[in-house]
Amino acid sequence: MGNPGTKHIVCYSGGHSSALVAIEVVRKFGIDDVILVNHDMHFTVEDKDVKRFKAEVAAYLELPITFVNYKSATQDQFDVCVLEKAFKVGDGHELCTSRLKTRPFMKYLERLHPAKDVIIYYGFDASERLRIQRRTGILGAQGYATAYPLAFGERTIQSTIEIGIAPPLGYSQFKHANCIGCLKAGWQHWYIVYCTRPDIWLKGKWAEEEIGYAIHHDETGPVYLEDMEERFAIMKCAGVPQTEHIPHQRFWADARKYIKIAEMPSLLPCECTY
Repeated sequence: MGNPGTKHIVCYSGGHSSALVAIEVVRKFGIDDVILVNHDMHFTVEDKDVKRFKAEVAAYLELPITFVNYKSATQDQFDVCVLEKAFKVGDGHELCTSRLKTRPFMKYLERLHPAKDVIIYYGFDASERLRIQRRTGILGAQGYATAYPLAFGERTIQSTIEIGIAPPLGYSQFKHANCIGCLKAGWQHWYIVYCTRPDIWLKGKWAEEEIGYAIHHDETGPVYLEDMEERFAIMKCAGVPQTEHIPHQRFWADARKYIKIAEMPSLLPCECTY
């Protein structure tokens, strides 16, 4: 059952993979020394079904969720970035991750858990070797051990459906249970935001205006959300599927075909704006 006194800290994001990790860790070590650490995101950007899912899995495990938040859960990714006047930190990584997740988590570890008494678990799978290598290196340099049950070793569960808990509904459109309006995501994600969450789209535009810089960039430089609105309006009218589950290249190849059809005079003007 592991070394007595060792704390098994699961980075419990609210996504399906982290839930499977939590289940695997509890089945291996019991509940006494397992901690589910979550960064509770603002309700406007963390889908309510993600909140439902992480609560149900925690209840199944008979464990509380330890919320390790940035000041409080009242600020979303845009609020934090506007406060800092930047979307990225110096090393090129998204500032929201640093402020909302990494920094609070490291402070929590430093305050409560000496490195020698901790193993930290992540939901990366075997296809995410670079993420595993990076996370192992970063935490290893600080003396913390890490583990990746979905990438290494035998599995006892493949889906929470096996325990009667449906994965978050957001997976029907998105590949991950990240914040809606994720600052790491590409235009395919943001097309869905444009179509389904105009409130988040508008807040993203507000953040770009306040900071004076764009969330997205291509080979020519910054591309603002406003720059994509006409194209996205045509795509929406033309019926381009609102999903991340179509491979990136095929999605945009199909989108170009839809746009050509939608631009035919018989189909204009298009009134399907948000």
